[in-house]
Amino acid sequence: MKSTFHIAQLYLRFALAIGFLLPVADRLGLSGAPGQSGVAWGSWDNFVVYTNTLVPFANHWMAGAMGFLATVTEVSVAVLFIVGFKIRIAALASFALTLTFALCMAIFLGFKAPFTYSVWADSAGSLLLASIPVYRWSIDHKFEMED
Repeated sequence: MKSTFHIAQLYLRFALAIGFLLPVADRLGLSGAPGQSGVAWGSWDNFVVYTNTLVPFANHWMAGAMGFLATVTEVSVAVLFIVGFKIRIAALASFALTLTFALCMAIFLGFKAPFTYSVWADSAGSLLLASIPVYRWSIDHKFEMED
């Protein structure tokens, strides 16, 4: 059971990390042009318009700033998950970010939207990851062993 537990937390870390990096690549235009199959935004401008639908009370500039902060957080969390450094802090940041996304989606896009994109599951997975006591196969674990 213990070895399965360690594999599961590693799998969750990588799944969440990739789940953050792929949409970032899309909004930066790295996944293809707008309108191509499998491309949600295809450009930063399209992403900011979408962000504004999640925070309709914000003006376009503020939506862009919020989108930028979310993007920086997503990339940072993803890198920390992959390298296994400060996992608990990254998981809590991931939880807060995805919970915020889920709530905004539910309020402004409808109850079904965050379920369609598995945002609630990402949020719950992040909270679960934050509660794990030991992160084997991580830089965090190496530092714990030296103490």
